[in-house]
Amino acid sequence: MTARKPPGITWESWIDRQVREGQERGDFDNLPGRGKPLPGLDQPRDDLWWVKQLLKREDLSITPPTLALRKAREDIIERIPSMASEDAVREVVAELNGRIRQANRSAISGPPSTLMPIDLDRAVAIWQAGQT
Repeated sequence: MTARKPPGITWESWIDRQVREGQERGDFDNLPGRGKPLPGLDQPRDDLWWVKQLLKREDLSITPPTLALRKAREDIIERIPSMASEDAVREVVAELNGRIRQANRSAISGPPSTLMPIDLDRAVAIWQAGQT
């Protein structure tokens, strides 16, 4: 913690002296991001920048659960042909289908779920067709 500003010295000169002394001691040498451009400097001003950073840092989402499930379903269907094995396809689809069934039978916040589980046999057939 720094001392109080002595009387008779302007704020600017007192702060400049503290910064210079800190530089001489090496207090600023190992700061994160040193030598890199400031993130977001070339982007337009955003009044909610701190909210977006908080959501990203805390890995939070404001997406309703049913919409997140819909996105997960689309992502899995897109990834099926490139999955490593049939067992991986079955495991991922079964896990997602369980989440879809749970959302369909319980009260959940956000819009109601109208998703149908993925047909496991069809998903395996798509994977097998992508392996040839």
